[in-house]
This record gives sequence, C-alpha cells and structure tokens, in this order.
Amino acid sequence: MFVDLKRQYRASLKSMDTEERIDLYFYRPIGFAWAYLFRKLGVRPNAITIASIFIGVAGGICFYYNDLLINAIGMLLIIWANSFDSADGQLARLTNDYSRLGRILDGLSSELWFVAIYIAICLHENTFSAWFGAHRSVIWILGICAGLCHAQQARMADYYRQFHLLCVRGKESTELENTAELHNALKSLSWRKNFIKKLVQTCYYNYTESQEKATPALQALRREMWTHWPDGILPPTLSRSLRQASLPLMKYTNILSFNWRAIVLFITVFIRQPWLYFVFELVVLNGILVYMRYKHERFCRRFTTEIREGKY
Repeated sequence: MFVDLKRQYRASLKSMDTEERIDLYFYRPIGFAWAYLFRKLGVRPNAITIASIFIGVAGGICFYYNDLLINAIGMLLIIWANSFDSADGQLARLTNDYSRLGRILDGLSSELWFVAIYIAICLHENTFSAWFGAHRSVIWILGICAGLCHAQQARMADYYRQFHLLCVRGKESTELENTAELHNALKSLSWRKNFIKKLVQTCYYNYTESQEKATPALQALRREMWTHWPDGILPPTLSRSLRQASLPLMKYTNILSFNWRAIVLFITVFIRQPWLYFVFELVVLNGILVYMRYKHERFCRRFTTEIREGKY
C-alpha cells in the first residue's frame, strides 16, 4: 500500500522541474492527503478551489486587525487555503478531471486572497498608523501599484512554468493556451444565452492575451515550433536544449509565486510594518520579473534562429 501511495503522490505532482522545495516538503504532502480524502468522498477539484477562495479571503481579512493572535489566525487560514489550492491540482491530475474553468478558478483563487490581504493592509495602516493615517492616500497608491504588479508577476510566472512543461512533455501535456483558439471558443458563445460562461471566458482571453503581449520572442518561437512540428511533438534534442535553457529560470517563477511572497508578508505583519510588504513587491519582485523576462526572451530568440537554420 505504501508503494502505491508513493506512486500516486508522484503522479499528483506537475513536474519535479517546476516544483519548489517548500511545496515538495510541506504543501504537496498535505495537498495529497486532502486530494486522497476528497477523491474518496467524490469531491471534484473545482469545489476545493471554491472552498480555498472563501478560506483565503477570510484569512486576508484577519490582517486588518492590530492583534497578533488574529493575524496569526489569518496566516493559518492562508496556509490552509494554499493547501487546498495544492490539493485541487493534485486531485485533477490523479482523476484526470481537467477543465478550462478549473484552470481559471485556480488562477483566480490566490488573486482573491491577495485582494483581501491588500485591502486589509491599507485599512490597517490608515486606522492604526499615525503617519499613514495623516497621509491616507499614500498606502492606497502603494497597495494598488503593488497589486497590479503582483497580478503581472503571477501571470508571467505561471506562463513560463507552462512553457517549461511544454518543453519537457510536449504540447498535449501542458495547459499553455493561445488566443487564436480562445477567440474561436469565445465567438461560439452568446452573451444572451451564455452570459456567465462568456464573461469568464472573456476574462481568461484577456489574461492569456496579456501573457502573449509580454512575450513576443516566446510567441515567435511557438509559431516556429508548430510550423515545423505541427503534431506538437518536439525533437528530443530540441526538447532537451529548451529544458536546459528554461530550468535555471524556474527558481524565479517559484519566488514570484505564493511561498516566498507569503513568508515576507507574515514577517512584515509580525514586526507591525505590513506596508513594507508593498515595498518588497514593488522593488524586489518586480526586479526578479524584469530579469526573468529578459533572460527568457533572449533564449527564445536564440532557439527561433537555430530552428530556422535547421539545427534541429
């Protein structure tokens, strides 16, 4: 039984290349336990994702209070929500229960947690900080700018991870989308008959479009690859070379994801200076995003040239 559980646990992971250490040693084992339980109960991944949204938002609200006990409860709720966020993907992989709605909800869940956290921090500083209380708009400007940057950082980190999985496993094993296919799906929906579905799909289309606009060299490489290999199966030499180039950047995508962001958030709350989290977001994480994007676009341009020259 232990060997079977170990095999199932490995099957629940995306890829060892894209997994972060904190996830591997903490969230993924907990997420697998939740996924194993929920599979027995017949709970589907999207239901877990929706539950994580409510738990995470409740945790975010706790950061408003000037009470470390309530703040600590908020941290525990955020950790719980993230374990559910891990569990939904692991359950989907174990049961092969994938859907575009699930991917949209999964991306939306952590964004909603942080919307609650950012608003709570802004209200906290206006209420309990003498300086921010006297300059009320400053924290909101910081919060809005940090939130917009956070959205872009998470968006690009997810996109680069999905591209890495494409390099490792091929076109059919990744959730990497393109706007041409999404546009065709969107046109088939009616605002009158499918309002909610079309609204969700429109948001997802805009999300994917922003990823593509931020990565022109990657898009050129994708077009070149599918022109030469329309079946989506890359030559082994190209796949290995792409993986080798992409792998060093995976540590940056992990920094821009949940764990290190949450660690810094918790520290700033404990030292009673939560506004410093916004500074970390704007300075450190934006710096990592700029560097990661520069490196990724550079190697994409190189591979596009090599494919055109017939190297693969």
